[in-house]
Amino acid sequence: MVSGLAVSFLLWLLYVHHASAGFTGRWMFLPALNALLNGFCAIALCVGLYFIKHHKKGAHRTSMLLAFAFSSVFLISYIVNHTLHGDTIFPSYGAVRTLYLAILASHIILSIVALPMVLTTFFFSLTGRFTMHRRIARFTFPIWLYVSITGVVVFVLLKAYAY
Repeated sequence: MVSGLAVSFLLWLLYVHHASAGFTGRWMFLPALNALLNGFCAIALCVGLYFIKHHKKGAHRTSMLLAFAFSSVFLISYIVNHTLHGDTIFPSYGAVRTLYLAILASHIILSIVALPMVLTTFFFSLTGRFTMHRRIARFTFPIWLYVSITGVVVFVLLKAYAY
């Protein structure tokens, strides 16, 4: 239910809400902050995987909580950025635009899928249901990592062509 509400709100924010012209040119650091948070999340996820593969459960838990924190702060920053500035249109054409749109589409679709998976995976972990946690984490991890990495890639492509 929480995931459905979050996704609905984000879709409204992106496609219905119109940004105020008063914030043009202000708080322009937010896209870079979002990319940084996504990058830190990806690193924390990989470090967490390393730790669990080496049976260091405490360090794994810390890494995954950090990844969750980075993703949570990212989501807040993303909402603020799109509330203030609206959507950024990719200005280039041709193959690079096709590549950008393919990455962006997969990023958006998988981020919608990732949110309930991450919350469910965390719920199983925090409630001590580790068998279920392991089962779903096998699917959650690569999707969450992909979403985090492609978030950085989308920023880099926009930085190169639009900002």
